[in-house]
Amino acid sequence: MSQSPPVIEVKNLTMGYDGKVVLKDVSFAVDQAEVFVILGGSGCGKSTLLKHMIGLYAPMAGSVLIHGQDIVTAQGRKRRDILRSFGVMYQSGALFGSMTLLENMTLPLEEFTALPKSAREDVARMKLKLVGLSGSEHKIPSELSGGMQKRAAIARAMALDPGILFLDEPQAGLDPVTSAGLDELILSLSANLGITFVIVTHELPSIFAVAHRVIMLDAKKRGIVAEGAPDWLRDHSDNPLVRQFFNRKAEHLQ
Repeated sequence: MSQSPPVIEVKNLTMGYDGKVVLKDVSFAVDQAEVFVILGGSGCGKSTLLKHMIGLYAPMAGSVLIHGQDIVTAQGRKRRDILRSFGVMYQSGALFGSMTLLENMTLPLEEFTALPKSAREDVARMKLKLVGLSGSEHKIPSELSGGMQKRAAIARAMALDPGILFLDEPQAGLDPVTSAGLDELILSLSANLGITFVIVTHELPSIFAVAHRVIMLDAKKRGIVAEGAPDWLRDHSDNPLVRQFFNRKAEHLQ
């Protein structure tokens, strides 16, 4: 994708709970402006890996470098600077239900910048426009469709102009048409603004629509079983589990 150094490097990451290893010795890198997808079957550790990458959980071993800085060991101001360099959209959207979209958008700006109120609101309106929600500033989340809530959550994740966005199951619960519109938004933001996306999903139409590259996790192997472009993995992988996943074939019971 890029000749510059990776914006994210996961090195020898081992993670788990109560002494039980979920993923072991996982390593990969994500390039600038890449749409990178983490996928796999249920229980393989997709969302758990994402939570380690954004610093919510501490790994058993290994490192997560964001722009060369290790979020695992960073403390104080250095950790705060790393956290400000990316935005996160959670599966539920995580919008505050009692606040308007404008208030939701300005909240991170109020906390992390010294901008006056008028400037914060201008930035918020600009972000909402980027995701196609101009004119919805004074609506509360319950007044929005599921797709609009997801777009609003992406807008809020972009409030501080991060170069990286992490999205957890962005298409979950959306109808095919709405999901396709969200895919187009992701591709547009990546191409036009140079935003790097790391997306956890198992939605095959969206994976084929947006992903430049994917890694596939497997619960039994406790690691990565495939990496590459989704079209290539579907058509050429020598791993039957990978071909089965990408060709949406049922596992036959023995």
